[in-house]
Amino acid sequence: MPVIAFGTGSKWKGQDVTDYVIQAIETGFSHLDTAQWYQTEDSVGRAIRDSALDRSDLYITTKWSGLTSIPAAIEHSLNQLGVKQVDLYLIHNPMAIKDLETDWQEFEKIQETGLSKSIGVSNFDLPLLQKLVKIAKVKPAANQILFHPYNYAQNKGLLEFSAKHGIVTEAYSSLQPITKYPGGPVDKPVEAAAQRLKATPTQVLLAWVRSKGVVIVTTSSTKAHLQEYLAVADLPDLTEEEIAAIDEAGAKGPPTLCSTVKNNLYRNRYIFVPGMLFQLACFVFVLMRSQ
Repeated sequence: MPVIAFGTGSKWKGQDVTDYVIQAIETGFSHLDTAQWYQTEDSVGRAIRDSALDRSDLYITTKWSGLTSIPAAIEHSLNQLGVKQVDLYLIHNPMAIKDLETDWQEFEKIQETGLSKSIGVSNFDLPLLQKLVKIAKVKPAANQILFHPYNYAQNKGLLEFSAKHGIVTEAYSSLQPITKYPGGPVDKPVEAAAQRLKATPTQVLLAWVRSKGVVIVTTSSTKAHLQEYLAVADLPDLTEEEIAAIDEAGAKGPPTLCSTVKNNLYRNRYIFVPGMLFQLACFVFVLMRSQ
């Protein structure tokens, strides 16, 4: 499995991503990630055809999201993608499951009949993954999860269990410390590592994900960002001290809602005054709760 994938997930739901997928392929991505829920399989398929690459040059992941039966879903996905087989087929979310053992048996049939080379899961926590491993004839090849420094501590046991059983962990939304939680404890050690490596904070976060043995699933409509992501492979490894510093900062948790919104507001000088008013409102709210 390629260690980095171009995702066509929630950001792109229901949109035509043909040009973006072609751009990703031309930039150097060979792992493409989609799902039944995203409604992007058709345009991913167009991009694959337009790329004129051999099927063996691409690694294709898609997911059953529970919108139809499993047999109907895989057939529809293959038709939409224009391929006879995907490389990895995942249960998108535990919420789609009616009966874990029965549903997983359907997945095992998909692998047995050659419709997917490998099968796996997404968004499984440790207890559910442990349960699946106990009942499965074929262990899941991968578990794709939300993963970043602020939830590493709670997922550490999951990663260890997965590694023990040969289950690859894939990570989506690993850049949330930048995109969703700016100004948090992780910023300082990430910036320090970025200065040493002459890299960007984005690249340091992705390098941190790789240091955990985790596959990256990311996306962008901008070629420069895609190049930035792929260039992580050429960076020197983070030191043990840098990894530990990011782990420790992440364990402190993300910044509060008030501080996150404040940081986002202050990025734009034109809304400095609204930012100040919001900060005052947060202060009053905290004061009232303390009484």
